[in-house]
Amino acid sequence: MWLQTLRLTAAAPRYWFLPGGFVAVHTTSYRNGDRWRWSIGGRQKWSMLTIGAGFSTALGLGLYVYKLRHPPPQTFVLLSSSMKVCSLEELSSVSDEPSPRYKKSTASTGADKAEAKDGGAVKGNSHCKDLPSFTCKEIAQHCTFEQRIWVTYKGCVYDITDFVDLHPGGDKILMAAGGPLEPFWEMYAVHSNPEVLCILKKYHIGYLDVDEAAMSSGVSSDPYACDPPRHPVLIVNSSKPFNAETPAEILTASYFTPNAFFYKRNHLPVPDIDPEAYRLEVRGEGIPTPVFLSLEELKKKFPKQEVVATLQCAGNRRKEMTHVRPVKGLNWNIGALGNARWGGVWLRDVLLYAGFQEDDTQVKHVQFEGRDQDVTGSAYGSSIPLHKAVAEKNDVLLAYEMNGDELPRDHGFPIRVVVPGVVGARSVKWLHRIVLSREESRSHWQRNDYKGFSPSVDWTNVDFSKAPAIQELPVQSAITEPAEGAQVLADDGDLVVRGYAWSGGGREVVRVDVSLDGGCTWNVAQLEPPYVSEDDRNAQQTEEGRAWAWKLWTLQAPLPAEGGKLEIVCKAVDSSYNVQPESFEPIWNLRGVLSNAWHHVHITVLPPERTPHQPRYSRRVRGRSTENISQDIDTETSCAIDCISVLVRPLCGHERRCTCGSVIVSSCCSNQVFRCSNLCPQNTK
Repeated sequence: MWLQTLRLTAAAPRYWFLPGGFVAVHTTSYRNGDRWRWSIGGRQKWSMLTIGAGFSTALGLGLYVYKLRHPPPQTFVLLSSSMKVCSLEELSSVSDEPSPRYKKSTASTGADKAEAKDGGAVKGNSHCKDLPSFTCKEIAQHCTFEQRIWVTYKGCVYDITDFVDLHPGGDKILMAAGGPLEPFWEMYAVHSNPEVLCILKKYHIGYLDVDEAAMSSGVSSDPYACDPPRHPVLIVNSSKPFNAETPAEILTASYFTPNAFFYKRNHLPVPDIDPEAYRLEVRGEGIPTPVFLSLEELKKKFPKQEVVATLQCAGNRRKEMTHVRPVKGLNWNIGALGNARWGGVWLRDVLLYAGFQEDDTQVKHVQFEGRDQDVTGSAYGSSIPLHKAVAEKNDVLLAYEMNGDELPRDHGFPIRVVVPGVVGARSVKWLHRIVLSREESRSHWQRNDYKGFSPSVDWTNVDFSKAPAIQELPVQSAITEPAEGAQVLADDGDLVVRGYAWSGGGREVVRVDVSLDGGCTWNVAQLEPPYVSEDDRNAQQTEEGRAWAWKLWTLQAPLPAEGGKLEIVCKAVDSSYNVQPESFEPIWNLRGVLSNAWHHVHITVLPPERTPHQPRYSRRVRGRSTENISQDIDTETSCAIDCISVLVRPLCGHERRCTCGSVIVSSCCSNQVFRCSNLCPQNTK
């Protein structure tokens, strides 16, 4: 009887595949409908489980038996602390020890040699001190699934073959096969956390030879050392690569987002490009001969064009979606978008100059490749459909200016693509190459990221090849004022609510509805008119289907005299009558993209009684109350935006004006200075 071959212990859960598509589980934590992993030749697969009738209650001792809907063919797999392929006959003798091929002889271990030589510079996991040591030459041979995938990290050797299919970044992990992980983890700093190290620990099989480990232990150069400086007011979501968003109180203070405060979305280190040596390459299907254009040639050969367009990250408002279920990605709030006036040349003009014929039926996609690269030379890339690139009405720009200034390094200097109405991931920065092709870009960020999925899809059954890449984004809106948790006084009379709204594909936002009671009743907000430049170059962008820029909106509504809590909600409607969904549950997806449900802000309305010097608004800047913010930002470069962003009027009524003309309010009674220096009445003569 096969049950007699199972060796039950009180150790970690044990799992066995058995004849007839059954699996025995020594645990109490698995349920009907769970997915199970099995492995053939190092490639992992998943199957749905159902509880075997009668077994789960009859066997006891924590042993459950499940029936696989899709059992593995002919091979049985043991999943324990290390994965191992075994036959049924071997079940009676298996253990949780590492595979025999990793067993160490009686010779001293790599850790022993290291400790003897330099006091333990190379240390491993305490539970496997008897593991072998390997030379770099031996490790380099393990770079295929047939030979198993080995990597090194801080003097230890890991067999990650069985983890490759589980890696959230896809097969990019194979770039480290047969070598060290350190250069890649410096590039992708998200790996430097205890959870990732805990996962890696499971695949520890040995040590790097002590002499070679000592040679490789030097600190490598930081690939982010040459990144440009950033303004400290930005809310940083990751430092390497640098990703930061605009604080809500600044976001809608101006129709055009200042360059310094425009959200930063980088996937790799920011390249430092010499504009004199820069060349843009245009090649591919339908281009007779590759064309190379310098920055100066782009400016001289083609007329300058301008387009006012909002760019939005695919993960904007991801933070709210995580309240439903966890997702993978940066924890963006509402500030991962911005609006700017972009100057440059039409992509269409450049393609026609390079020899592309509009009647060419072979080309389907325009691929973009940036100059931002990882340590292997792999660059960020993306693509858009050909019709989007060449249609005159789509206004796709090769930009070298942003809000009238030279394109900043963080935003793609010297040239970037601006694809209006499309997710920001397609507006490739530091543009190096344009390729006309019959297929979309093979970049990881085109094929294996920035795609939407059903809420039923998770990391165990996701197939990125089955979903189209995100292009146009859905309708979006958010409240920027008042802030979440703000307190207002009932005797202020009216509450002013501000925010932004935008829709992809050039669809104009025609209405924003705002509720003060959680969605029971609604008010229509006032929309600001679209921008048209003085020389009327952007007049065509007011046409139907070319509304590339956001709409800022305002609602002024009476406050309840008795005070209490308010739940402010907003939702936008675009010209196709698309409207934001009410909640995140139906649109949840494992990457947290396309997050556009109703936006909610909760505030408290205080009754008329108040303390003598309580400010009318208690705003928060970067997680801190404005009452506690002192002059921590350079006044000369930041005064104007700070004056706008902090609107606190103490009851004493004292106010001063900055040289920019903005009102600066400070509390003379408590000697508190709100953001700008030398403006408190006690300090100003």
